[in-house]
Amino acid sequence: MVDIVKSNEHIAVLVGGFINDHNGEDVLVIDVKDQNSWTDYMIIATVSSMGHLRGLVKQLKEVLSDNSIDILIRHKQISDDGWELIDCGSYVIHLMNTEMREFYNLEKLWVSGNIVFQSSKSS
Repeated sequence: MVDIVKSNEHIAVLVGGFINDHNGEDVLVIDVKDQNSWTDYMIIATVSSMGHLRGLVKQLKEVLSDNSIDILIRHKQISDDGWELIDCGSYVIHLMNTEMREFYNLEKLWVSGNIVFQSSKSS
């Protein structure tokens, strides 16, 4: 049996697709490796509620673990501010409520990056 090694982009798209499939809204996976030295992909999505955020983080941890992706930085408890950042080294995942997403507008920071996944629900 051949062991297939997944590329960083493949994993980033897999994570973006997982978030999309679990009702994340406006999911974007942006290749930013040419813009900085500390990560390769920004994964940004909007969540609908704190319950949605908590559930998605819990499920996402399992997906990351199943794909041998270590979480380098993540809060032990999800903050009530509506933004959870999960740093996996090559991937930085931002799960944000609508207000935080509109205020910080992270996509604008990485406008020169290449979008490798965009949910069909993205505006």
